[in-house]
Amino acid sequence: MVNIIVAHMHEKEGRTVSKATKEFHALGIVSLFPSLKDPYSKKGYEHFYDIQSNKGFLEWRIKTVQRKSRTTSASQSRVELKGGPTLSRTIGTIDDQRMGDECLEAVSLLNHTTDRDLVFQKMRETFHYRQQILHNPQRSADVLQMFPRFLDVKGLILQDFSLMFGAEVASRFLEKWNTSFKEKVIQEARNLKETALLKQHLKAVLKEGSDTTDDPEWDSDMASLFVLLHLLTPQPAGRKRPKKISVGEATDHLVKFHKSFQSLDDHLLTTEGNPQPYLLASGTSKAQVSTFYIVLDRKVLPCQSCTSLGAFDELFKSHFVFSVKYDDALSSLYTFLQTTVYNIDISTTEETPRVKELRARLLNKH
Repeated sequence: MVNIIVAHMHEKEGRTVSKATKEFHALGIVSLFPSLKDPYSKKGYEHFYDIQSNKGFLEWRIKTVQRKSRTTSASQSRVELKGGPTLSRTIGTIDDQRMGDECLEAVSLLNHTTDRDLVFQKMRETFHYRQQILHNPQRSADVLQMFPRFLDVKGLILQDFSLMFGAEVASRFLEKWNTSFKEKVIQEARNLKETALLKQHLKAVLKEGSDTTDDPEWDSDMASLFVLLHLLTPQPAGRKRPKKISVGEATDHLVKFHKSFQSLDDHLLTTEGNPQPYLLASGTSKAQVSTFYIVLDRKVLPCQSCTSLGAFDELFKSHFVFSVKYDDALSSLYTFLQTTVYNIDISTTEETPRVKELRARLLNKH
């Protein structure tokens, strides 16, 4: 359909198609096919053509046909979108925030007390101070040294995220994934070209795996996130297009399995340094995970949740809590969940047309 429309536009206007024409046809597509409309975007058709960023499926096809660089005027009119985990955002009023010497005293007490309730209280009182550090390029790398309780007290990531966005936003993923999205993701994945890996992940989601296998698969919830990765094929970053990242490689960027009887230090020694956080699942097998950790800068942070979905929720939130950009291999996955499920920075986040298209398809399914 996109190819036909672009061919029609070139026939009418020649090699240079106006923005108004592209936007007119994008509107026409969602008017004729309402199920393709994205209810979370301002106009509903930005995945076909977004006049502000000059992006979308129509523009992609035009570039392919023309093989020309963007015009200077298009580049100048492009709006830079900065929403996401690294955005320095204005946090609403939080009671009992410590300042000056009181703040330093609270930080000192944090590093010595064994009272868990007191740790949560003092971490809350130093939240604004911690945010200042995280958004200071010269100090952000030291945040885990200054606040080492992230390394031994569960639930602190969840508290910081709730302070940033509120309890309603913090609860959305766990409330919505299984009830509103999981089944729709499975339905969409059935329309993809079947590969051995996709078939394996779908069997795990549907709990159709054999109980006698020597290498049990991940549980249904974790497998459902892998299936979402198949729908949002990882794209390499940069214009030079380095080696394409496979879904199998991307899952390894998301979660790694660790035998519970093995040392966590051994895992860190054998793993290449990665500034982006990932899950470390510890147990007797992938299907029998007892403990989840978040690994960030070769440091291990314990997850409060013992379920794969709860642990992933903490992993996602850790990007915002520590102001860390998404892993390139998982950027589309995280961005989709950020805007579509958590509903964070919907209109200010850079999204690929594929992310917008998938959102439109899922939200219009009944």
